[in-house]
Amino acid sequence: MIARQLITESIPPLDPMESGTNALGMMDELQVSQLPIVENKEFKGLISDTDILNLNNFSETIGNHPLSLSNAYIRGNQHIYDVIRLFNSMKLDILPVLDEKNHYIGSITLSGLIHPISEMMALDNPGGIIILEINDKDYLLTEIAQIVESNDAKILGMYITTYPDSTRMDVTLKLNKIDVGAILQTFIRYNYIIKASFSEDTNVESLKERFDSLMNYLNI
Repeated sequence: MIARQLITESIPPLDPMESGTNALGMMDELQVSQLPIVENKEFKGLISDTDILNLNNFSETIGNHPLSLSNAYIRGNQHIYDVIRLFNSMKLDILPVLDEKNHYIGSITLSGLIHPISEMMALDNPGGIIILEINDKDYLLTEIAQIVESNDAKILGMYITTYPDSTRMDVTLKLNKIDVGAILQTFIRYNYIIKASFSEDTNVESLKERFDSLMNYLNI
């Protein structure tokens, strides 16, 4: 999936001649902290509520505001992993999408990423979840898959959570079986540490935790 396919129609761009007051009102209405500024299809930058508040002149047109997020954008043909990386690294609510001529073609919202991420992680499929705690030097995907498949199950999705200044990591497995008891016993026989297990995905993690976990899986 690429950035162009993730664009939402719910985010209108701002004209540079809009006042700070109007921009803040639109941000409040849309429940976002940033909005793109576009003039004749040309992307001028992403303005944040902080940019407007820092200037302390709400009647000033936003085209005259210094922008702290002038380089916050992605190309339409870039992968969803790049989209997630920029959302995470720049702490964005909105990510503008540009074509090869720097023309604005739309925006991606953080909330709009939830369904694609859910599909990537097979969160909508029924099945159990196992979280393994592993030393990074002991991580063997082939062995993990073999253990799961030896119990007539399949891995539908997997991601890794790493921790700063630690060689430990969590490997979260989404399986196509709800009853994971036999699989857990096999992992234990192979000396794996079972950090947690769930028979169904019933709000196991909050939205923020899922998103942060995927960040770590992508090593960003």
